[in-house]
Amino acid sequence: MQHSKRFLIAAKTLAHAAALTPLAILGAQMHEVWRTGSDVLGADPVAEIEHRLGLWALRLLLLTLAITPLRQLTGWNDLVRFRRMAGLYAFAYATLHLLAWLVLDLRGYWTQLFEDIAKRPYITVGFAAWLLLVPLALTSTRGWIRRLGRRWTQLHRLAYAIGVLAVLHFWWQVKADWREPALYAAILALLLGWRAFKALRRRTWQPRRA
Repeated sequence: MQHSKRFLIAAKTLAHAAALTPLAILGAQMHEVWRTGSDVLGADPVAEIEHRLGLWALRLLLLTLAITPLRQLTGWNDLVRFRRMAGLYAFAYATLHLLAWLVLDLRGYWTQLFEDIAKRPYITVGFAAWLLLVPLALTSTRGWIRRLGRRWTQLHRLAYAIGVLAVLHFWWQVKADWREPALYAAILALLLGWRAFKALRRRTWQPRRA
């Protein structure tokens, strides 16, 4: 029992480190660009910063959605302990992605913010995905799970819609090479397909048992 607890603590520590590493690398590169004028972030540093933060938000969101299927396939129930962590990191990266767009790209011009949300579809769906993430992040604690009961599960099913909106945001934003967003779309389709298969199997199995 003690060995299992130590293993879980070590695994969580590694998970935190893995989730923070992309942000640490990006922060170091931003500092280098600011201090030396290096081209380490390419010809358009602002676009690269936004792209990386958004990409890691999407990756961590897909990882969050993958935890339940992985737990079901492997039988390792402790995997569920990492779901909230991955979801909160996805929200953190998505928030930083939004802030980078507001501060570095729009430079705080709030009137242009609402104009872009209304007129650019990829920004509309991206902002909608972030808005839907907010209640999930706020209700991720054990206290909220107890307060909401079954409604908590229903609320957190919004993660499926958020995944669709996030992939769509990425796909519409890419102008030339669509292979990377197509890969994430395929992963999302696989994860949602697995859930649909499990739900269908439960519905067909329950009458037989009855």
